[in-house]
Amino acid sequence: MPVTVVTRVRAAPEVVWDLVADVTRMGQWSPETTRCRWLTEPPGPHEGARFAGTNAFRGRRWRTECTVVAADRGREFSFDVIGGGFLAVSRWTYAFRAVDGGCEVTETYVDRRGLALKLFGILALGIKDRDAHNRRTMTETLDRLRAAAEAQVGRPPQI
Repeated sequence: MPVTVVTRVRAAPEVVWDLVADVTRMGQWSPETTRCRWLTEPPGPHEGARFAGTNAFRGRRWRTECTVVAADRGREFSFDVIGGGFLAVSRWTYAFRAVDGGCEVTETYVDRRGLALKLFGILALGIKDRDAHNRRTMTETLDRLRAAAEAQVGRPPQI
């Protein structure tokens, strides 16, 4: 089952999309992703673009490669994550919907790991419930993203 977290942001969908789709800034929002860099030329958010992500948790670091599967400005930004060069890990989707005075952002995680990779993740990282762990980190990610977007458009962050 997908894990989904939703928040409202007092900024236009395009403003928030631009922040999310600039994957080089993902380390500012995510408590687990520390860095991303574009691998394809031209760099930037477009379908088929690839980027590398560096992640860390409890002193462990790992690298993933991601491929953008949707890049519809102001509406959706999605990417597939591959680990170890060929192992399906997940799909991450950010959906944006205009609402009064801003937008609603929905972040969704779909686990695509096989059993062996799930077991390896438990042993290597000690995360027994990846869905619960991701729900916590996704909430933190969207809180940070909301604060950055609202500061960018000159609105005090929501409390």
